[in-house]
Amino acid sequence: MGARILLIEDNPANLELATYLLETGGYEVIAAEDGEEGLALLKQQRPDIVVTDLQMPVVDGYEVLRRLRQDASFDVVPVIAVTAFSMSGDRVKVLRAGFDGYLSKPIVPEIFVSQIDAFLKAGRRLGPLPEDQ
Repeated sequence: MGARILLIEDNPANLELATYLLETGGYEVIAAEDGEEGLALLKQQRPDIVVTDLQMPVVDGYEVLRRLRQDASFDVVPVIAVTAFSMSGDRVKVLRAGFDGYLSKPIVPEIFVSQIDAFLKAGRRLGPLPEDQ
């Protein structure tokens, strides 16, 4: 089995598609339907990477990131944001918030797993985001 991925997504169709693609790609997927559930699962099963939607009820992706980064034992775990917001500047806003990567929706099946592969290989982003991006 490949890396363990905590996938947090409140849209059932997106959660099902992403889970299928990742499992087919050889990953172990821990699926959560909202940020609160994701945070609970995070404490039970240590993932190699967290992939979270940003816009969710109860606890959004930004709050997931904030709480995860409060625990130093998770400092090396990359956190990737997935969002339907893909306007100019959205990527920069997400990365400046502290996410290690950004994927836009809709999920493109042909490249989704390769994007996650790349994030796993890169690990945590080193250094601040350059000002000119």
